Amino acid sequence: MTSYDIYAYGVVASSTLYSIRGAFPGPEGYAEIDDVHRMTGGEATNSSIVLSGLGVRVKLDGNWLGATDAGRRTKAILDGYNIDTSSLPPAPGCEGVEEVVFAAGDTRTIFGSYGRLLESGNWNRPQEKDIVAAQVVCVDPFFGEASALVAAIAAGAGIPAVTVDCRHDDALLGDVAAVVISRSYLQWQYPGEKLEDVFRQYRESTNGLVIFTFGDRPAWYGQTGQPMKHSEPYAVKAVDTSGAGDAFRAGVAYGFLRGWDHDRIVDFSGALAAIVCTRSPGVLNSPCLDEVLAFMDRERD
Repeated sequence: MTSYDIYAYGVVASSTLYSIRGAFPGPEGYAEIDDVHRMTGGEATNSSIVLSGLGVRVKLDGNWLGATDAGRRTKAILDGYNIDTSSLPPAPGCEGVEEVVFAAGDTRTIFGSYGRLLESGNWNRPQEKDIVAAQVVCVDPFFGEASALVAAIAAGAGIPAVTVDCRHDDALLGDVAAVVISRSYLQWQYPGEKLEDVFRQYRESTNGLVIFTFGDRPAWYGQTGQPMKHSEPYAVKAVDTSGAGDAFRAGVAYGFLRGWDHDRIVDFSGALAAIVCTRSPGVLNSPCLDEVLAFMDRERD
């Protein structure tokens, strides 16, 4: 028996969240800070914390943690959620990745050093023994060959892998069981294009489940040979949307872990993301399974 259920590979960052009153200010503007939270950043990291809240055992691997106060704080946070960080000791001479997030109602603004990370190549090479010991894999697409290797090893072992924002022509898609594409990524990568056509391109690039998320609008989902379906969002008052996408991906991974059908996976993931949006910081206060199921029963009645 392995010591974890899900292997997550991707971005690990130190984060500071500022919750501000009102809208994010324009140039030379001013906004009042309501709260400051030291937390984590990075898709794989935040998905791992949300999965831990659902009672899932996770091993996290990816870029190096800095041998800095911020890096040590991040590792301590992860250890507090019983996430296996044995592959991520603080690396001497490495600054690690840091971000600053400003959350204003249902919007967020991020400043970070992710570009510098991708230029550095400071991440672990994934180990096959770690991947095949899991039942489900979460893989961020941002580390190129290393990310593709994780997905390929998982596919070869018959383990479902779930990824996030990547282009429809990314070779990674040939080996994943599901991909979740956010509204912001679509706006960035496919400006002005008809989204129905983009969705079709994704379905033609993978045999897995394709999900487009649109915040407070219905999500689109489906796979090759099936009609596109829609999932109505759960209506909530958002206070922190910074972890919504990571929570949604965590829900998809959880659904594959439990062997659910696609309809249930997408509905559950939407509920999980909605709850996270109502809390600040949402990821660090993510719900347990019973909370999500009770929320779904109550809101869908």
